[in-house]
Amino acid sequence: MRVKNLIAALGICFLPIIGLAQTVPASGAEISLSFAPLVRQAAPAVVNIYAKLIVQGQDSPFAGDPFFGQFFEGFGQPVERVQNSLGSGVILGAGGLVMSNFHVVGEATDIRVVLTDRREFTARVIMADEESDLALLQLDEAKDLPFLSLRGSDAVEVGELVLAIGNPFGVGQTVSSGIVSGLARSSASLGRGYFIQTDAPVNPGNSGGALIDMAGRLIGINTAIISKAGGSNGVGFAIPADLVAQMMTQAANGNDQFMRPWAGVVGQTVDAQMAKALGMDRPVGIVLDELHPQSPFGQAGLVAGDVIVHLAGADVNSPQEVMFRLAVAGIGADIAVEYLRGGVLSTANVVLVAPPQADSAAEVAITQGGLAGLTVADIGPALISSLDLPLSAQGVVITDVKWPLIRTGMIAGDIVIAINGSEVKAAADVQAIAEIDTRSWSVDLTRGGQLLRLRFRL
Repeated sequence: MRVKNLIAALGICFLPIIGLAQTVPASGAEISLSFAPLVRQAAPAVVNIYAKLIVQGQDSPFAGDPFFGQFFEGFGQPVERVQNSLGSGVILGAGGLVMSNFHVVGEATDIRVVLTDRREFTARVIMADEESDLALLQLDEAKDLPFLSLRGSDAVEVGELVLAIGNPFGVGQTVSSGIVSGLARSSASLGRGYFIQTDAPVNPGNSGGALIDMAGRLIGINTAIISKAGGSNGVGFAIPADLVAQMMTQAANGNDQFMRPWAGVVGQTVDAQMAKALGMDRPVGIVLDELHPQSPFGQAGLVAGDVIVHLAGADVNSPQEVMFRLAVAGIGADIAVEYLRGGVLSTANVVLVAPPQADSAAEVAITQGGLAGLTVADIGPALISSLDLPLSAQGVVITDVKWPLIRTGMIAGDIVIAINGSEVKAAADVQAIAEIDTRSWSVDLTRGGQLLRLRFRL
């Protein structure tokens, strides 16, 4: 009775367990059930990466200051600073091809790769792409290495068991398990990417490591997490293997830069209200708001207001997904596009191309006069793509700004409208205006759709 009263006083409540039969393993196979055989197979192809980046800077008391730093750029003694990064990589070829993340090795000057058997190799970057956060390495004097095969991203399903292998926090190679939590993930917080989501614990240092299926095939390169404290909250993201395969293909073809097809369109995801206005029975696809005159989609017959629902046989429901599908297909591919116009489903073939260069592709660098340090170029599709300019942008854009003009506030991507009251229509106009003998300058430009006027004296 005393025990019963004590239990009641402590607030402890015991409930009967109903319908849960406790059993013991019925066979040797059930007793030995584990991921160990899979890990033995796949783990040797996942490596630890140690990278150094030497940063040239100036020994200035205002270095790093968000305001005063711009006025003292170039002052002080040059100094070198070493930044270290720690991450993981995946061997994808017996000859020493390793895929990792751009943010781990993309700009590194000294890269050391350590295998699970403790062999070490120096490595060099043979292709890097910041937008996709991928970097392909070649290990020096490597041969007969273990490697992983790739699995097509479209075959991956939500709910599949997966393992994440990497080097979290630098503690050494670590394996964590989970499932595929989601597909086709994209959001503003994740940038322009398109990802596989997993709840397998992924932490700092796992970047560049492998996300594998139960057959030991690579389905993604771990790249990012969403976390308030910096550790794993079960929301991790991996770059799909199809994009990894396209980078390897381009490298095998001799490219040293990752090239994406140019869409030349602006679109938005169809929501419920938009679907109703377009006469659709449910929200699906993306609606085209604008097409560049040279857009390959426009050349294939699509117009503003069309709703793209399939690319190369796959559903598309966000602009990021469209760009992923194009990147995976590659320049030169001929892909089928299904689209709705007035409720009628049609199909067109689109030939994917690189961003066309402007008629005058050369930049104009101002080296003398009051605008010395300014580099401008005539706007074309290539610059619209690389500088993320509005699709309708025309005229002249700033591509680089050096001292002393950097203190004026001009930045790359600004579209120049006029200088000292003279209209600017071509890069040659800036060159001519720069020769004017004056110390007072007024530059009209647009930035992010806003009109700005910068006044300064030099």
